[in-house]
Amino acid sequence: MVGQKTAAAAAAAAANTKSAKMHRRSRSGCFTCRLRRKKCDEGKPTCKACKHLGLSCEYKRPVWWGNNDQRKRQKETIKAMIKKTKLTEKVAQMAPMSADTPPELSYSLPTSDTYSDTMDRDRSVSVDSQFSLEYDFNQASNISNGFAHFDPQIHPTQYAPSLVGSYPPYDVDVKTERQMYVNDIPTRRDSSISTFSTFQPPPTPHSTLPPLPHENWVHEEFYDSRRPSMSEESADFGFFDFNYGHATTRQAEIQVEECDRRLLDHFIDNVLRLIFPVLEVNQHGSARSEVILPALESNRCYLHCCLSISALHLKATRGLPGEQIDSDIMRHRYATISELCDALNRDTDHLQILEATLGMIFFQCSVGRPDDCLPDIPWHQHFQAASSLVCKLDLPRALTDMGHSTRAQPPFNMTLTAWIDILGSTMVGRAPQFADTYREKHLSSSSSGLCELMGCDDRVMYLISEIACLEALKLDGMDDIQLCDHIHALAHQVGLTEPGPNAVASPFSSNGTIRPRQLAKNMTAAFRLAARIYLCSLVPGFDRSSPSIIDLVNKLAECLEFIPAGPEGFDRSLVWPLLIAGANSTPGSAFRHSFRNRIESLGEHAEFGSFGRMVRLLQEVWNQTEERGQNVHWRDVMQQKGWDFLLI
Repeated sequence: MVGQKTAAAAAAAAANTKSAKMHRRSRSGCFTCRLRRKKCDEGKPTCKACKHLGLSCEYKRPVWWGNNDQRKRQKETIKAMIKKTKLTEKVAQMAPMSADTPPELSYSLPTSDTYSDTMDRDRSVSVDSQFSLEYDFNQASNISNGFAHFDPQIHPTQYAPSLVGSYPPYDVDVKTERQMYVNDIPTRRDSSISTFSTFQPPPTPHSTLPPLPHENWVHEEFYDSRRPSMSEESADFGFFDFNYGHATTRQAEIQVEECDRRLLDHFIDNVLRLIFPVLEVNQHGSARSEVILPALESNRCYLHCCLSISALHLKATRGLPGEQIDSDIMRHRYATISELCDALNRDTDHLQILEATLGMIFFQCSVGRPDDCLPDIPWHQHFQAASSLVCKLDLPRALTDMGHSTRAQPPFNMTLTAWIDILGSTMVGRAPQFADTYREKHLSSSSSGLCELMGCDDRVMYLISEIACLEALKLDGMDDIQLCDHIHALAHQVGLTEPGPNAVASPFSSNGTIRPRQLAKNMTAAFRLAARIYLCSLVPGFDRSSPSIIDLVNKLAECLEFIPAGPEGFDRSLVWPLLIAGANSTPGSAFRHSFRNRIESLGEHAEFGSFGRMVRLLQEVWNQTEERGQNVHWRDVMQQKGWDFLLI
């Protein structure tokens, strides 16, 4: 018996000795690993753990080591850096290895290593957590009004039917514990109990994010079948509802004062061709004969708007004496605003008011220099009035009703509004006014005419709208983990719009003419890549110098080689993708080289309109980024400079 006790005591002593050896910490490891209580491989100059997590590896005793408060602050800083590094790595996996490969569909939870400093290793995921692997991020959300975007209150997770389908709803009590440490010594422990219910309310009409393919997604083949059947070189001359029908208005029928005749001539001869270059390729002459000239003849407010734009273009391109041309600009600008106010007070002629208001917003994108300082109303204030008129005319409903008829024509003014709304929302960091309309169009896979008007596939534009909604939620304080889950879901949706191999090709036919559909494919590829970059920029800790972002920017530069450049090209229709790629490009990149070449090809046309403003903004972003040695957001630069640019 004594022998057994002696043996047991010896075994216990050996176990204690072994345990002591296992828990003995190296005193020659880096101070970062010692603070984190992690094993250090003592690699020099940087240990493996610090290098992997992007942490500062310090072998020399740092200042913060000798003070408990400073240690605590340093530990919190390290936690934040680890969290950002891991989130960035997760989202970097979304970027496809090639333009034809959709993003990875798997998305794993943070591991114990990821949050070893912030979570207890033996604590399981809460049963009501929205971050479990089974969570469906496409659950419907409550929309309180017709113009709500995302609802941050997402319903609890919907578990597999095989688990709960045969049982009635039930409640689960979840106990949550919190432990407080003082100088790494456990002190206070708190616990609370909450109830989770499996009852699911019926889905609402609009979803938070577009559904995944196994739900309501309609394949690309069906989407393409909704478009008119035509050859590559043919154009559909009856695609839009222009409201004026097939007009035959001539310049001589437009009544203007003699002193304004030169402004009208200049607008028709020089400005008009700059406004809708993609529409001109798709429907030659339609913008001139079916939109602008009829409106000039019958809409005095629209006429004053165009004369003001003409004077602004003359000032930018011909260097006319400032006092006289400024007087012409302000005279017609004031007349436009006065006519708009009178019409709004009468609450009549809504269509004509909308035309003029959209003209005040959009025509500025083709003229004027960045440094023009004449007083004007910001574009987003004009758009508030335009949005009200769009609702009065019930244009969103007309657009959504199109999905029920293959022969329906999208209202031209609604398509133009959507173009301004979607890309304009990214200028101000807010959700598009009609985001729910675009979401409904996306779910039904129906066209709004955006591809025919401005060159980008409607589905990609709808997803840019969704990304803008997500950014608005981020700016409102959305949780980082939830944010990245939404980013991953949207990256998957963007991947679904990827075409087959060799989709990007020369847009010229054998006889040298532009092939409209091929041009649209090439431009869509540029917008799609820009959308991916825009989406990745929402990731906490985003870094433009990461390999995945550099790859996306380089791909966009390659795509530009298949889009005609120069005064007769389409660079002025690519202002938004050029802005997104340029703001996230690195010095010496292929994109910046290609960008400089395209500016040279445009000549003086690169100095005015949205393109000139975009160039000016990118130059300022690059200068500030290099001066500070860190990322500078282009929207912050616009706010610093007081620029209210609409860069579309």
